[in-house]
This record gives sequence, C-alpha cells and structure tokens, in this order.
Amino acid sequence: MSDTDSDQRTEQPSQRKLAQARGQGQVAQSREINSWFVLATGAAVVLLWGPSLARPLQATLARFLDPASLLDGDGILWDAVRSMLGTVATSFALPLALFVAAALAGSLVQTGLVLATDRLGVDPSRVSPIQGFSRLFSLRSASEFIKSLIKVAIIAAAIVRLLAPELDRLSLLTKVGVPGLIGEIYQGLLRVALSVLVALAAIALLDYFYQRFAFMRGQRMSKQEVKEEHKQTEGDPRVKARLRQIRMERARKRMMAAVPGASVVVTNPTHYAVALKYEMGEMGAPKVVAKGADLIADRIREIARENDVPIVENPPLARALYGGVEIDHEIPPEHYRAVAEVINYVFRLKGKIKARTGS
Repeated sequence: MSDTDSDQRTEQPSQRKLAQARGQGQVAQSREINSWFVLATGAAVVLLWGPSLARPLQATLARFLDPASLLDGDGILWDAVRSMLGTVATSFALPLALFVAAALAGSLVQTGLVLATDRLGVDPSRVSPIQGFSRLFSLRSASEFIKSLIKVAIIAAAIVRLLAPELDRLSLLTKVGVPGLIGEIYQGLLRVALSVLVALAAIALLDYFYQRFAFMRGQRMSKQEVKEEHKQTEGDPRVKARLRQIRMERARKRMMAAVPGASVVVTNPTHYAVALKYEMGEMGAPKVVAKGADLIADRIREIARENDVPIVENPPLARALYGGVEIDHEIPPEHYRAVAEVINYVFRLKGKIKARTGS
C-alpha cells in the first residue's frame, strides 16, 4: 500500500469488509501466541510427564541394545521388532497429539474457526519463486527477525536473572549425592521453564495487540470505499428515491380512486381535505380513505365535486383527522362525536336518515 493510499484510508473498516477479509484467511493473529501454547505444552510434557514417559522408553531401548532380544538362529525376530516400535509409537502418540492440539488452540483462542474458502484455489503468486524471494527479504521479514532477536534477549535476561543467585550453590551440589542432584536439576529446570513461559506470555500478548493494531490499520477504508459499500448493501440513494417516488405516486392514485366512494370530505377549507367513508350496519366507525394538503387537498375537493360527494367545512376536525389518522384507518374514539355530527348532517341531506323533530 502506497503512502497516498494510506493517507486516503481514514475510515474504520466495516463489518462487511472484515468478514470478506476473514473469508480470505486475513485475520489478526500472532505467531507468538501459537508458539507459547506449543512451548507450554512441551514444558508440561517434559517436566510433568517426562519420568513416566521415560521408563517404558528406557526398557525398550535396553531391549534394542541387547541383540539376543531381537535376533536368534533364524534371523531377526520381527514380532519383537514390531512390539518395540509399537511401544515407542504408543509412548509418543499422546504427546504428539497434545502438541497438535496446542497449535490449534493457539489459533482458536485468537480468531476462532476460520474457513478461508476464498483461498482454496491455486494462487500463482504463492508458488512463484520470485514472489517468495521478495517476501523473504521484505520489510516484514526484517521486522520479524528483529523481533526474534529481542525475544531471545528477553528470554536470556530472564534465565540469567533466575540462575545468577544459584551460582553460589554450585559447590554444594557435589555433596548432595545423585538423587539429590537430580532433584535439584529438576527444580532448576522447572523454575527456568516457568520464567521463560512468563516472559514469552508477555511478549505474545504485546505482539498480539500489535498485530491486531496493524491488521485493523491495513483494513481501513477510504471515504469513497465506504460510499461504494453503502451503495452495494443499502442500494443507490437515487434509485431508492425513485422507487420511493413511484410508490408514493401509486399510493396517491389509489387514494384518489377512493374519493368518489367517500361519504363526506371534511375541509379546512383550503389547506386540508380528509375524505371519510361510513356504511351504516357494515362498519364499526368511519374510516379515512384519502387525505391531503394544499394541491392534493384541491384535487380531493375537485374529485368530490365531480362525483357529488358532500364537502363540509370544519377546520378543527380537518386538521385533527389529517394529522392524527392514517389512510385506511378508522377514526379514534376521541373524534367520534365530531365526525358523527358531520355524518348525520350528510346523511340527512341525502335522505338516508330522517331529521329529528321536536317533541
């Protein structure tokens, strides 16, 4: 990535880009974490399981060094050889499985399960000798080499700091006997292993945070990339606006088509117009079938006059219905009284109900 590209990539990567990178096997991962898991497993196997592992191997090796156990007058005793090899394989099978599990655990704790399906094909750049040579002498390789030197220096310093106080006790080890000497050596190795693992754990954590920072920095996006991704995921804003306009026009046409069947149009009288429909015995409450303001209100009134739909001026009711009731919804109870008066007036005009007479 050039400096110019880096300067332009100022936005944090989106989840979509991170998911695409994950599909290509690009994740924030530290090799030091993997190495620590493997080394910790190796230390545990050697220091904790070593004695029990060494005993069957010692017996097997003793048989191997004794020709009489593998040879007789007819030649090699193949059953004995197979038994010996089976014992060696059985002794090392579980430690090897633990090493494999440790290597997998080092990756899983960092990234989880990564299925890099996009990298299943053959990439010529990965098998090209020229590309491999350039990667060998790249800036990344140089930084990894320097990091390895720093790691060795830190581990050596930790070991020296641990063993320096023990130098005065070396002369005393000649007096403890072989069993005591073995115990002292075991305790010393245990302390060294723990110190090295602690130092490597600190290095691995620092390296992980650095690798994550470098990965997120490398995945940053430019403003143009963010816009393009938004278009791909959410759609082109111009297309969405056009579709929204088409839907509004279709809804307006359906609304206007419902005005001729309305029972009454309540107006402001000029700014708002709300068309109501009510069928006695068929509807629980009057329903708003069309509404609009200004030019749309003018069109609703025009269609109402063309189709002999009564128009009633009631500014408070018109404003309330326009702002509070959606199209094809029944009016709420708080407007029942006002709307009932309008509907009764209209129905009396049409002769659907008889006017009340005084008693």
